[in-house]
Amino acid sequence: MPAISIAKAPQPAATNPAQIRNYCIIAHIDHGKSTLADRMLGITGVVEDRNMRAQYLDRMDIERERGITIKSQAVRLPWRSGLDNQEYVLNMIDTPGHVDFTYEVSRSLAACEGAVLLVDCAQGIEAQTLANLYLAMENNLTIIPVLNKIDLPAAQPEKFAEELANLIGCKPEDCLRVSGKTGEGVEALLDQIVKQIPPPVGDPKAPTRALIFDSVYDSYRGVVTYVRVVDGHLSPRDQIQMYSTGVRHEMLEVGVISPEPIASKGLGVGEVGYLITGVKDVRQSRVGDTVTTYNNPATVALAGYKDPKPMVFSGLFPLDGAEYPMLREALDKLQLNDAALVFEPESSAALGFGFRCGFLGLLHMEIVRERLEREAGLTLISTAPSVVYNVTLDDGKKIVVTNPSEYPDGKIAEVQEPIVKATILAPSEFIGTIMELCQQRRGVQKGMDYLSEDRIEIRYTLPLAEIVFDFFDQLKSRTRGYASLDYEPIGEEPGDLVKVDILLQGEKVDAFSQIVHRDKAYAYGVSMTGKLHELIPRQQFEVPIQAAIGAKIIARENIRAIRKDVLAKCYGGDITRKRKLLEKQKEGKKRMKMVGRVEVPQEAFIAALTTDSDKASEKKK
Repeated sequence: MPAISIAKAPQPAATNPAQIRNYCIIAHIDHGKSTLADRMLGITGVVEDRNMRAQYLDRMDIERERGITIKSQAVRLPWRSGLDNQEYVLNMIDTPGHVDFTYEVSRSLAACEGAVLLVDCAQGIEAQTLANLYLAMENNLTIIPVLNKIDLPAAQPEKFAEELANLIGCKPEDCLRVSGKTGEGVEALLDQIVKQIPPPVGDPKAPTRALIFDSVYDSYRGVVTYVRVVDGHLSPRDQIQMYSTGVRHEMLEVGVISPEPIASKGLGVGEVGYLITGVKDVRQSRVGDTVTTYNNPATVALAGYKDPKPMVFSGLFPLDGAEYPMLREALDKLQLNDAALVFEPESSAALGFGFRCGFLGLLHMEIVRERLEREAGLTLISTAPSVVYNVTLDDGKKIVVTNPSEYPDGKIAEVQEPIVKATILAPSEFIGTIMELCQQRRGVQKGMDYLSEDRIEIRYTLPLAEIVFDFFDQLKSRTRGYASLDYEPIGEEPGDLVKVDILLQGEKVDAFSQIVHRDKAYAYGVSMTGKLHELIPRQQFEVPIQAAIGAKIIARENIRAIRKDVLAKCYGGDITRKRKLLEKQKEGKKRMKMVGRVEVPQEAFIAALTTDSDKASEKKK
């Protein structure tokens, strides 16, 4: 979201709801959502040509560097329709495409009446296209099918129009053809948005109700809240209150994003805009809450959002223990802008104080860590990602395990692990290699359909723990980048899981513990002991590195001691003299081993906890 500043533009008055259209653009990653949004900004004239840049709505450096949208962005566009020559206000939301940011998409859909479903003419329908389409259908949105990138030499609009028509239940000729790059067909698309998407419905005389769909923290002006007004009216200097907490505030400023913030005289039914109250407490503006007026409060809250369920957990620890309070403050501010992030304090014997954080996926985890390091200037260590297990002990007691260190040592009756339903779309030539990968990851095939002659949809159930490490990377490399993956949780199943502990000189190092399937425990133990053997510097005494399941050792490496050459001064002479010196050294080493402690350097923690995919991405940089 843009930083808020008072704009000098004239203040727009509230618009008649019949002239408003609220819509979002949904698609798979890299199908041209942000490029199409750029063309719409240019055609409607809200951004002058001299100020235009690629990915205009992607405000974060990370988004621009990686070429992906992480945060959905709302923008108000004026448009004179060519169909009836009337003035309309279009509130557009550009959404992320990656599966890890589905929560952003679901919040955007709740603030709209229609969705533009975008499909790349060269790549066709992908897994996330289907997932976003089903989300839009659940919200009863009007869906406009659009084929993008028709200017590409490899474009096959006829073929993919047929696929899209079969999926939605329309005719192939109903699929609009546009090019976000050249602007071809975009004006016709804007006219169809006006024609097909219904105007917002609400009661302007009822008590005010507005849904908070996003928030951002501005260091000068406090919490900036983004809302969609459903009933009533919001004006500057109104006394408002949050429905869930009942906290009262005075509105200092109300405005719209077009695409820079512009203060307005108020927001009416169906309008999307921002509120500033000057509040600095980030916990007082919850996404999904209802804003109402203090003098005439609403009695029924709007349906908020389902709280996102974290899929992957990882510990975040500051490299310098003194930065712990800064990390807490940074997480609080980031949670305001990223409602899918959850965290709680955690301490580790090896890494000190930090936070156990829940993420929606591996990319989400990577982005959060990078944002914390950039925006708050922190240096962080993250532990290996893990999922939530439900453990039942022999005595019937149940334990929820989000961290391998919480895994019980006693007798375990059953371990339930989360299972996901994975949908893979790929060219049909890769069926064999995809099936082989899924079987290696303990997958069970649930079905397979041909979307067209050369494209298949394969459905598998897989343990979530098998997906969160490098499943997606493996899938991409085996299918030359053509496969796409989408997954959703479907429950839990019992699994044969064990905790592998890493012991240094007989002492457990909690940061390296991992819960794995019994068949893969040996491989994990061998790889981790091998990594640590290379990373931990040699000591004055021999150090054994062991991997163990309970009391059973499954892998071992020895770090040889640094030895002084005590025989250097003995040239010639009696052998008993040399033996005496060697025995004396041996006794000293034994005594040192009893009292000595192995200090693991921070570099070793970072290197050992860095996955191979992280290393690959670092090499690319």
